[in-house]
Amino acid sequence: MKPWKRKGELVHADIDRQEAAVLRGLVSQIDDMLRARIEETPQDELAELTGIRTGPSTSPDDPILSRLLPDFHRLDDDNPSKADLDSAAVLRSLHEPTLLDLKTGVAAVVLETCPMYGGGIRLSLEQADAWLSALNDVRLALGTAIEVTEDMPDELPDDDPRSPHLSVYHWLTWVQESLVQALSTP
Repeated sequence: MKPWKRKGELVHADIDRQEAAVLRGLVSQIDDMLRARIEETPQDELAELTGIRTGPSTSPDDPILSRLLPDFHRLDDDNPSKADLDSAAVLRSLHEPTLLDLKTGVAAVVLETCPMYGGGIRLSLEQADAWLSALNDVRLALGTAIEVTEDMPDELPDDDPRSPHLSVYHWLTWVQESLVQALSTP
């Protein structure tokens, strides 16, 4: 992939077939995980009557989903009060559906605008912002899966099973940084 370039209100880049397949595959996996979270939410009759959607009141068990859907109220100590736990549950229940909608929405933009077999990508500024969010979600998920840390070397030994995934992580970082640079130059 060549760096993103901006021309007026459009941002463009070319992506090869393999890169498109990797990006589309990763975004699809994240989208599937998020949609599964939506599907597992119990239906609430009161929400259906009022039109107010609520989500689950507990954090996801999966570490990747927990990273993508963090707590909305951080508990400061090892022995939180019932009021703190109730507050965290209510905030998650109220806000998670909106966050899920946003995340599945940006994934849809990438899947709609990234050519399946590679080629030119032309994005409006709004679509480019969606790409940034989706790329961030993929990097968060992949970084969690391969346990990226600040002190992790740029390359891992060939026999480390995380090595090829770390290369993809670095590539996604470059794609995201390139897009940020293109958006910041009018």
